[in-house]
Amino acid sequence: MNITLNGKTKEIGDNITISQLLDEVDLHPQQVAVEVNREIVKRDRFEEHQLSDGDELEILSFVGGG
Repeated sequence: MNITLNGKTKEIGDNITISQLLDEVDLHPQQVAVEVNREIVKRDRFEEHQLSDGDELEILSFVGGG
């Protein structure tokens, strides 16, 4: 199936969760915020939130600095 990830089309497998997608793109769940179809998904729901064909995701990474 296809999703839009940060403005770019990405093909992913069926029945994939946000957690599985984060593993695939090598991002740690504690260091990102995820929005699916313009709604923020709480971190404790990443493992259960199934993605669907056509979903639009924005993943924001936290960057530390001084």
